[in-house]
Amino acid sequence: MSENETLIDELLAGKHRALARVITKIENRSPGYRELVSQLHEHTGHAEVIGITGSPGAGKSTLVDKMAATYRDRGETVGVIAIDPSSPFTGGAVLGDRIRMASNVGDMDVFFRSMSARGSLGGLSTSTTDAVKALDAFGKDKIIVETVGAGQNEIEIVKTADTVAVLVPPGSGDDVQMLKAGILEIADIFVVNKADMDGADRTVKELREMVHMRDASPMAGHHGADAIDLDGMDEEPEDEEWEPPIIETVAKTGEGVDEFLETLAAHADWLAETGELDERASQRYAAEIRTLLREDTAALIEEELEARGGLDEYVEAVLKRETDPYSVADEIVTPVEECVRGKRDE
Repeated sequence: MSENETLIDELLAGKHRALARVITKIENRSPGYRELVSQLHEHTGHAEVIGITGSPGAGKSTLVDKMAATYRDRGETVGVIAIDPSSPFTGGAVLGDRIRMASNVGDMDVFFRSMSARGSLGGLSTSTTDAVKALDAFGKDKIIVETVGAGQNEIEIVKTADTVAVLVPPGSGDDVQMLKAGILEIADIFVVNKADMDGADRTVKELREMVHMRDASPMAGHHGADAIDLDGMDEEPEDEEWEPPIIETVAKTGEGVDEFLETLAAHADWLAETGELDERASQRYAAEIRTLLREDTAALIEEELEARGGLDEYVEAVLKRETDPYSVADEIVTPVEECVRGKRDE
C-alpha cells in the first residue's frame, strides 16, 4: 500500500495525526498532494462550512474559540482553519503557534490549523480549499475558516464557506463605511462583537440602514429586499430571500454566542430549503476548476519557456524592437495550442 493510500485510510478512520499530515502535504504542495485531494473528494459534502471575517481587532479569534467550545458542548466536532498573514521571509504563518485556542487545547475534537495566506488575493489560497476538503472527509461536523481581515481581502472567503459572518467592532463609523467596498455584499450575517462597548448601538443602527439600502438596490444579488423571518422560517415560501440579521455578541464572556449559532443554523436550513446550498457549491466548484486550469496552464507555459532557454533573450529582442511581447507570447503558446487542438480533433 502506498503512503498516500495509508494516509487516506487513516484519515477516514478518524486519526488526527493523519489529518495533520495530509494538511501539511496540501499546504506545502508536496508530491502526490493532488492525488490525495482527488481521493478525498468523494467523501466530502457533509460538513457545514462557516466563514468568519471582518476588520482586525473585531475579536474574530475570541469568537471562533467560543463557537468551537459551544459546538463541542453540544457533541459536535469542529475544524478551524485560521488564515494568517504570510511571512515575507519564509512564506509561513507569522502568528506563530499552530494551536492558540486556549479553552480548547488538548481537545482533539477541535482541530485547529493556522495556515499562511501565501500572498494570494484574499488571504485564501487553493490550499485552504483543499484543507477544508480534508476536514470534511475526516468527518468534522463544523468547519470554521477565519480570515486575517485586511481590507478587500475577505471577499475571497465566499469561495470556501457556505455561510459568511462579518464581524464589525462597535463605535467606529469608519469601519461600517469600509464595508461598502464589497464586504457588505458577501455577508450572510453581521456580528457586532464587543457589544458591551460604547458605540455598539450606533454601529447596529448604521449596519441596519446599510443592509436596507443594499436590499433596495437594483444591484442586490442573492440577498433580496424581502427579509426572511428567522422565527417563522417554516411558514415562509421557499423563494423568500435572506436578509442578513445583525447579532450582538460579547465573545469574551460568551454573551450572544448561542443566538449567533442559532442564526448560523437558520441560515444553513434556508440554504438547504431554497436550493441555494447547491447553487453556491456549483459556483465554488466552477471557480476552483478555473483556478486550477489557470495554475496548470501557467506551469505548462513556464516549462515551455524554460525549454527555450528562458525569457531573457526574448526580452532583449523586444528591447531592440526586433519583436514585440504579443509575438513572443504567440511563439511560445503556439505549440501548446496546436497540441491541444490536435487532441481535440482526433
